[in-house]
Amino acid sequence: MFLRPGGLARQAATTDCTHDSAAVPRTCGGIPRIASQWHPAAPALHRSRKVRAQLRLAPAAAALAELHGCASEQTEGIPKTLEALLARLTVPDNSKERMRRLVELGVVLEPLPADQQTTVNRVMGCTAQVWLTARLDAATGHLQFQGWSDSGISRGLVALVVSGLSGCTAEEVLQVPSSVLQRRLAAVLGPGVQTPGRTNGFANMIESAKKRARLLAMPDTMTVFPSLRISSEALEPQGTFAEAQAQYLRPDPQQVTQMADLLREKSIGVVAHFYMDPEVQGVLSAAGELWPHVAISDSLVMADTAVRMAEAGCRSICVLGVDFMSENVRAILDEAGHTDVQVYRLAEADIGCSLAEAAEADTYMSYLSTAAQTPNSVHVVYINTSLRTKALAHALVPTITCTSSNVVQTILTAFAQVPDAAVWYGPDTYMGRNLAQLFSDLAASATDDDVRRLHPEHTVETIRGLLPRFHYFNSGTCIVHHIFGGEVAEVVRTAYGDAYLAAHFEVPGEMFALAMAAKRTRDMGVVGSTSNILDFISEKVDKALSQPSPERLQFVLGTEAGMITSIVRKVQAMLRKANRNNVEVDIVFPVAPSAITTASQQTSSGPIQLPAGLAILPGPASGEGCSLEGGCAACPYMKMNTLSSLLRICKTIGTPGESLLSGFKPRTYQEDRVGGKTLAAAGCVPILHMRHFQKHKTFSSELLQDITSRGR
Repeated sequence: MFLRPGGLARQAATTDCTHDSAAVPRTCGGIPRIASQWHPAAPALHRSRKVRAQLRLAPAAAALAELHGCASEQTEGIPKTLEALLARLTVPDNSKERMRRLVELGVVLEPLPADQQTTVNRVMGCTAQVWLTARLDAATGHLQFQGWSDSGISRGLVALVVSGLSGCTAEEVLQVPSSVLQRRLAAVLGPGVQTPGRTNGFANMIESAKKRARLLAMPDTMTVFPSLRISSEALEPQGTFAEAQAQYLRPDPQQVTQMADLLREKSIGVVAHFYMDPEVQGVLSAAGELWPHVAISDSLVMADTAVRMAEAGCRSICVLGVDFMSENVRAILDEAGHTDVQVYRLAEADIGCSLAEAAEADTYMSYLSTAAQTPNSVHVVYINTSLRTKALAHALVPTITCTSSNVVQTILTAFAQVPDAAVWYGPDTYMGRNLAQLFSDLAASATDDDVRRLHPEHTVETIRGLLPRFHYFNSGTCIVHHIFGGEVAEVVRTAYGDAYLAAHFEVPGEMFALAMAAKRTRDMGVVGSTSNILDFISEKVDKALSQPSPERLQFVLGTEAGMITSIVRKVQAMLRKANRNNVEVDIVFPVAPSAITTASQQTSSGPIQLPAGLAILPGPASGEGCSLEGGCAACPYMKMNTLSSLLRICKTIGTPGESLLSGFKPRTYQEDRVGGKTLAAAGCVPILHMRHFQKHKTFSSELLQDITSRGR
């Protein structure tokens, strides 16, 4: 269930935003008072210069006093007061004079009381410390902002926000286009003053003002997601979903020791995906400190890590993931000559994946048959598919695998190296749709420099040219990432617009658009793989640790909740190493408000049978995590990898009972053949093409020859 701003949630949501029944004067647009004597915010000026300073600052104070509220008349959605302030900065031709006027606005700004300069009121993503608060006049519906910064230039930007938006209604504030303001301000002040960091910071101030406006205007309807606050020594969950994730992050030491001793005794390596259940990850992460051959990663790294473990002497590898992951580990070990190393899954039943299964369907082969009839076609297949899919696909169309972190580069390289190429991506529909949207956006509004930063061999013109030749499969989704669309994305937009947004490339377009906009306009977003998301969080935490001031960062986690274990361990290690107890990180879990499960997820007692063949299937506790639209914040297939199963298999390895574990071994595909190779060997070819691309940043000559000559 969602948390409403009641109790602790309400306190967190409203500490910096209060209703004020006293009327807020609308004259001067609700501008904060101007000090009648020399302002203490300018201590650098000697008191002997007090009178001259007052005279110099008088024009700025007078300019503010002449402004009269947030009139409904707006230019591009910019309130009249804010427009007048921008005009005052624009008038002088001299850039130094413009900067001086900006600084003056900050000098005459009323200071925010020290007791309100708190982490709750901090604006994230600014190069300097910035605080912002808001009050609502219940009688008039007008907002009154107040803010401060420890930097003179940033304080001028704060003054633009405070003075330009005070006196507005919440609706007027929400209509303010931050991207337009960014461009206007950058054009006025120039790159010497309005650096990318300050430009991003100003946009974050606007987003922070919008969030406060929403909280004040709709305090009883604003939805709050479950979250987990991470400090150097503590974890504070809010909501039952977060409590469930946090429960096992500090595992039982006895379990950890038992696991590590067992793995060491039998030379067993363990490779697990980021999406494992927190109970499993907690024990494994701690055991990894005692036995080095335990690794938690994304799917691509799992197979490579298994090879290194085999080279280090591990005789068995336990794979905690879905079936295509264990199959890949088996095949890559065989390719590396480690056929004697045993590989085990953790369940006798199939550990499925909705996305991988979509690529096994006849519709996918039909999609590829169309590609095979198109000259210069190349199939870019997502790594999260079975070896069977990769082998059969490559038999139809020249195929290279990709990950969510290199898919953009792979596709653009295909178009660059084969100018008339037709690229067919699959099977993830959301990722394909997001790629198409990305390319369309580049074609519509990017510059050549923007495009070259993404890929050096492309321009806006070449991006426009490739649009008709890029295709993606329309019937494949991950049931986990499907949840991050619709109403969930809308709540992220309205309640967390000023937070850092981290989204997997597999999310629906609504969440993708939010994260991309945050990345592009404010340096507050990332779209990519699980590793990309972890790196992004680490980068922002490291930046906060480079400053001496207290900080609280908030990240919306737009991927499977199992990532929280790796995030907590990484963040706490950084905080402890820096010996900082005044930096905190909030991880927000976007989950749907209602819950339902499918028949494949029912409990052992089965569905409740009703007359006429109806059935009620039990959903998750408290209704958190799953959506009526489909999908869960926690993958039910990954949760088939249990700690008890891992212990049971490890105890059996090396005993006479090991022969009974045949049902836990991955499929090898040795009995099937395609193109003169075993299915396993043929399925490795697209992976090897990707490895060449990762190493050399170009397609191999073999793949290029195949693309241009296949079918001719």
